[in-house]
Amino acid sequence: MTKHLTRSIAILAVGAVIAKPGYGQDRLHRTVVHNMSELTQFFHYEDDKPVIVSGHRGGLLPGYPENSIEAMEKTLTLMPSFFEIDPRFTKDSVIVLMHDDNLARVSNMTGKVSEHTYAEIKNARLKDRQGNLTNYHIPTLKEALDWGKDKTIFNLDNKNIPWSMYVDMFKGNDYPNLILSVRSMKEALYYYERLDNVLLCIAIKNKEDLEAFKATKIPYNRMVAYVGDSVSNDMKDICQFLRHKGVMCFYSFPPTFDKLKTDKEHINAYIKQLVQKPDIIETDYPALFSGVTL
Repeated sequence: MTKHLTRSIAILAVGAVIAKPGYGQDRLHRTVVHNMSELTQFFHYEDDKPVIVSGHRGGLLPGYPENSIEAMEKTLTLMPSFFEIDPRFTKDSVIVLMHDDNLARVSNMTGKVSEHTYAEIKNARLKDRQGNLTNYHIPTLKEALDWGKDKTIFNLDNKNIPWSMYVDMFKGNDYPNLILSVRSMKEALYYYERLDNVLLCIAIKNKEDLEAFKATKIPYNRMVAYVGDSVSNDMKDICQFLRHKGVMCFYSFPPTFDKLKTDKEHINAYIKQLVQKPDIIETDYPALFSGVTL
């Protein structure tokens, strides 16, 4: 992944007060968020705000497995990014990062995550997307959060963790850098009523979704809006309304353009999307956006 996008964008330059360069001793591009006020400001829509890039499943690079701390850290050596990650329970209720319910695709173990104890899983070795076995291991959610608290922002895509456990985990201010993806307005309202220090990633993909969100009476500054897997004129009016409320619109490319075979195909598809000025892009390949400027 050595090529860069030919249409330039400024990535995460938006948070000058929050996103500190930090590209020095450890050569990481850091996005440091201290509190809820800074988090909401970082994701507040403004007309001249550059595109923000999120690494899906922690981002992917050859030799760096999905949902690994090493993949996220490697990405941050190239560019600022935030990361979508996938918390899932082991048999003994330790929360680890794993997208699939089965270990086989991404590690040298087989069977469901929920059928193994953490003591068994922690020694597994992860595979990269090409199937190459690495020396990297499955991290716990706590390990990832502790690593990232002074480096980045996380969007947690819950894989069957009880809502109440999230509330117990996050009701303090130990992790002020969190977005919780939700699958229903009921779940969004549950977190909103119990947590005042997280943002919510809520799907608003049509007028019915927007009306359902309005009915919750959750403030607009508590959300980012997932609006689809490509920039579409069908969502123009809804996105215009949300942006007027300060909400950034979030497009997820893994189901569409990330499935193309080559970096060149990825880049050509991304360019066509970028000219339509998305607010936030989620991609398997955030490193393809490194080194570009507006």
